[in-house]
Amino acid sequence: MNLRDRYLHKYILQDLKDKMVFIGGPRQVGKTTLAKIIARSDFKYFAYLNWDNFSDRRKILNFEIDPKAQLIIYDEVHKYSKWKVYLKGQYDNYRDRYKILVTGSARLDIYRRGGDSLMGRYRHYRLHPFSQAEVNNIVNDFSSLQKFAIPVYSDKNKNFHTTFSRLYNFGGFPEPFLKRSYRELRRFHNERTELLVREDIRDLSVIRDLSGLSILTEIIPDKVSSLLSINSLSHDLEVSFKTAGLWLDILERLYFHFRLYPYVSKKIRSLKKTPKIYLWDWSMVDKDSARLENMVASHLLKFVHYLYDVFGWKTELYFLRDKEGREVDFLVVIDKKPYLAVEVKETAGHIDSSLYYFKDRLDIPYVFQVVGESGVDYVKNNIRVISAEEFLTALV
Repeated sequence: MNLRDRYLHKYILQDLKDKMVFIGGPRQVGKTTLAKIIARSDFKYFAYLNWDNFSDRRKILNFEIDPKAQLIIYDEVHKYSKWKVYLKGQYDNYRDRYKILVTGSARLDIYRRGGDSLMGRYRHYRLHPFSQAEVNNIVNDFSSLQKFAIPVYSDKNKNFHTTFSRLYNFGGFPEPFLKRSYRELRRFHNERTELLVREDIRDLSVIRDLSGLSILTEIIPDKVSSLLSINSLSHDLEVSFKTAGLWLDILERLYFHFRLYPYVSKKIRSLKKTPKIYLWDWSMVDKDSARLENMVASHLLKFVHYLYDVFGWKTELYFLRDKEGREVDFLVVIDKKPYLAVEVKETAGHIDSSLYYFKDRLDIPYVFQVVGESGVDYVKNNIRVISAEEFLTALV
């Protein structure tokens, strides 16, 4: 894996030619590292200004910019109450002198919304954890989306199983993935959750019961891949339905978890409200089947975000479930049309009948049953059954 060339590097560099670029995403996913790699590899002179550093903060407030800098990296600048006005002024006045790259914690994406005075002046990218394709240096072409295909190699890459196991066990966040230590993984989980609850949530909103919200972060991993009941959560937490819903919304905005909703179509008697929940860090999920499903969900979410952020495709990720109880784990929708359906199983066996049903009812062009076993790959009735370690190489 080339750690110096993450999957968004070249696209960010392209957009910096005429716009500011914002990099959002979960805490500790590598946003600042990526920004500095871009600066060092593609610019002769750059300036890095972190709002949390007193000296840098003074330079920001006094508009002190190194005249030699070709690129300015602003880190955590959204903590400045007038950051939008500040960046608008810098861009409008100095766009021909230097480029602007803005990074920060997950909160950057929240504060970016609402009354967006910067509209038309920036591009926004969501940086995801490492994935099977990225770790194996596989770059697939999604510029046309005319065909979704699993990459074919004359000599099967022996690293596929190794990298898949490593991702499965340690997750895709850079620090635990690179260290490959269960001790360090546990410490990473503790520290990341502590920072999320004690710092990010404190800065985002007035939540008095941080201990209760901390308990919620311990409960959610056991809910992964299941239909989410806020009533059940509120009972477990001994708080109101409204409070439990608010806490879930806050954690989702801070990239702790994400929710997928059922796809609604007149062609099927679909559920309309109840979501399923997954974690950005699938290594926090203990149950094997749920972790595998979460890992595939995270790869598919990275895929749809990439298609939108880089190419502008209008993409969404759903799951399929109707009132008769038929269910398929994931459905990628592009321009409001079903594109790719994926059912996840731990082991190879019979093809789930729900795949046949939804494939025909919704006319889904690409349908897969993805399994945790290695060495599985066959097609039956236009449904491909394939090992997860191979299927995920077809994404981002």
